[in-house]
Amino acid sequence: MEMNTPTNYASKLGSGDRINYVNIGLMLISLVAAYILPFELFLFSYAILGPLHYLTEISWLDKKNYFLKSKKDIWLLVLLVVFITIGIFDSKSKTNFLTGSFLFSGFVYALILLFVEKLGIKLILVFLTFIISLIFNFNKYPDLPFMLFAIWLPTIIHVFLFTGAFILFGALKSRSKSGILSLGVFIACAFTFFIFMPANFGISVTDYGKQSYSLFRVLNITLYKLFGFGDLQINDAALYFGPKAIAVMRFIAFAYTYHYLNWFSKTTVIKWNEISKKRMTVIIVLWIVSVALYLFSYKVGFYALFLLSMLHVFLEFPLNHHTFIGIGKEIKSMVKK
Repeated sequence: MEMNTPTNYASKLGSGDRINYVNIGLMLISLVAAYILPFELFLFSYAILGPLHYLTEISWLDKKNYFLKSKKDIWLLVLLVVFITIGIFDSKSKTNFLTGSFLFSGFVYALILLFVEKLGIKLILVFLTFIISLIFNFNKYPDLPFMLFAIWLPTIIHVFLFTGAFILFGALKSRSKSGILSLGVFIACAFTFFIFMPANFGISVTDYGKQSYSLFRVLNITLYKLFGFGDLQINDAALYFGPKAIAVMRFIAFAYTYHYLNWFSKTTVIKWNEISKKRMTVIIVLWIVSVALYLFSYKVGFYALFLLSMLHVFLEFPLNHHTFIGIGKEIKSMVKK
């Protein structure tokens, strides 16, 4: 009888299964870390893992033609990111009052690109999309359209919902039980934060953590209300110490940390690391500079990397749409069978 050694067991697992089990481990590590150090975990992941993720994903998307028929189509997405960035640096800029419209238009434009080939029609459709966003007031806080597109789309939807969609699509496409299991663990981890909300657990946020996290508070405040916990004020101490607010923070920290770890675990699947030495060197140098900026000042790092961060969100939109279309096709195929 063959001994069931770890080596033999590993050889029986496909590479997809191994990656799924590795990712389940990464989810659990992110879960535990988020319970212990929610604010500092987020700040670490965003500053250290984030820039490397932006750089390597944009490089990979470029290799994949941004999942578009023509690379030229990305330039409108880039222009929208520039407008949003101008608004971030100048609060009085007119572009600062159109953030919701820019994000909504970019998201819809990426979908238009998958089905429309003629440039004139693309531009007309995206112009109409922009007008619709103005008519329905997508730029007024705290109205739902603004929160959905200006706040949640480039943040929690990008790192949690889209990550979950990638996991689901991979599991459906490969008909993988371990893939479905990993999706179940992913969802269970998210629910855990709102089921087990201990008042005194983990390490309290430091003064540095509160000062640095002030850049992101609006995300916590809007999610706190979305989850039915009530209203929080920007300077409310409950934001950093209330059990429900901490649960929201743990969820955010988990979503961001696992989003990055999931990307870095997929080298054998999507092979984002298979690039020239010259390109890899440029990426590493830019990453080191990015981390140095965050170490110098978290605020400086945030603003210096904002354009790159938002750019990787916009350039991923076509892939996001492809993923949801793929999920629909896989489910339809399974139903037919």
